[in-house]
Amino acid sequence: MMWGMTSSPSPHIGPAWASEIKSWAVALQAMRLSEQTIELRIYHLRRLAKARLAPTPWEVHRADLLDWTGSHSWRRETARAFRSSIRRFWVWGIAAGRTEDNIADIIPEVKPEQPQPRPAVPTSVRTAVQRADNPQVALMIRLANELGMRRAEVAQVHPKNDLVRDLAGWSLIVHGKGSRNRVLPLPDDLAEILRAAPDGYLFPGPNGHLSPHWVGTLVARALGDGTTMHQLRHLCATEIHEQTRDLRLVQNMLGHASLATTQRYVAVDDSKVREAISLRSRTWSSYGAPAPE
Repeated sequence: MMWGMTSSPSPHIGPAWASEIKSWAVALQAMRLSEQTIELRIYHLRRLAKARLAPTPWEVHRADLLDWTGSHSWRRETARAFRSSIRRFWVWGIAAGRTEDNIADIIPEVKPEQPQPRPAVPTSVRTAVQRADNPQVALMIRLANELGMRRAEVAQVHPKNDLVRDLAGWSLIVHGKGSRNRVLPLPDDLAEILRAAPDGYLFPGPNGHLSPHWVGTLVARALGDGTTMHQLRHLCATEIHEQTRDLRLVQNMLGHASLATTQRYVAVDDSKVREAISLRSRTWSSYGAPAPE
């Protein structure tokens, strides 16, 4: 297996923006936020900086900021995430004495969408693994699909530090959200691949490991048809639940703090719903209810 891979190029931003974003990153680290949360916040601000609305963040006008956020056809949750990062950045700017004007309050609130399970199509996943040009991308797909791992969790895999063995076989320590780790058992062939990997991160990048964003981009490209890496996690949850009928097991496997969150990941087979309704209807009809006139 070939282990070298380059990360996505960093967009060019002005020195004033770069300096302020760097200072904000230090403040986020002081808050002890997770690595993936900090990386996502910084990514959002770098996207804004790349738009070059003004030489410094504190010279951006409200109308220009609103126009920029409104000009993107983001999904609802993506728009909510950008709004949150930008608003937090300007709150920090006021607290740090950079500005007295919180222009980010111009960005309107975005209501959350009602999440629905969106599992990837199994045949498409198998095809993507088989046809992946780079074996690393195929491995990313397998970790997300077979273990239900998030893109940030896949990015951080470090076999030497994260592989553990017990009487039942090899398992992987997964570094989840909010610094909550969990241990997932590995299929034998995946364990062998990880054990054979060179020392260091499984997916190395310029700053240690590849960014979660780039991992997700590579996997989405391999899957095609608009399928995202997160849909592999939905597929894993759905199929494990179909096998076990144990929602709590699925919750622990995915690393969810709330069982309600896990329920939104598990898709229900419409044909089974139809079968259940038809069966119950036949049961009730046996009571001899009069037919409508």
